[in-house]
Amino acid sequence: MHLLLVEDDLPLGNVLLRLLKPHYRVDWVRSLTQAKAHLQATEYSLLLLDLGLPDGDGIDYLTRLRKDKNTLPVLIVSARDALDERVKGLDTGADDYLVKPFEPEELLARIRVLLRRAAGQASPILTCGELSFDPSQETFHLNNQVLSLPRKEYELLSVLIHTAGKPVSRDRLIQQLYSLGNEAESNTLDVYIHALRRLLGKERIETLRGKGFRLVNL
Repeated sequence: MHLLLVEDDLPLGNVLLRLLKPHYRVDWVRSLTQAKAHLQATEYSLLLLDLGLPDGDGIDYLTRLRKDKNTLPVLIVSARDALDERVKGLDTGADDYLVKPFEPEELLARIRVLLRRAAGQASPILTCGELSFDPSQETFHLNNQVLSLPRKEYELLSVLIHTAGKPVSRDRLIQQLYSLGNEAESNTLDVYIHALRRLLGKERIETLRGKGFRLVNL
């Protein structure tokens, strides 16, 4: 899954990047101007939003996002801990609000909940037929057997199981696998899809002409 982190504090941003990168693909920006540019260029799964930013207030930016009908899940991560600030953030349209400082495990758990909610999944375990994924353990099982996946195949399958039964465009999958500025070769995605099909069965990942790929419930 591809996350956008908006945090202007350099030391904290580096800490968050080290925490998140083993689990997700992350783009980190330090201003609202940069955030706008990234959101226009890339489809993200979640926005991690600080409030006190050098070129504006995160609450105002979130207000504009929601007025524009942008439904991207947003987790506010802020040092503003007053009750009225937290209520304002949630009423403005944030899906969750985490006060700094926080425990790393809590941040990761809240991210998992928001991603699960966005995928329409109530259970922490995502399933598609005999394939299952436990986000907290970062483990896939097929027919009750643990799957050992290289990093790129793992990231790709994570996107597909979060959107199981729905088509995911080629562009979105490439964006999920590669950060801005790191372009993939034209056939790289097909190589990873082919590798997953060999492991899962060719019929489990369907190609939809003009629409992308879809994980099928078998």
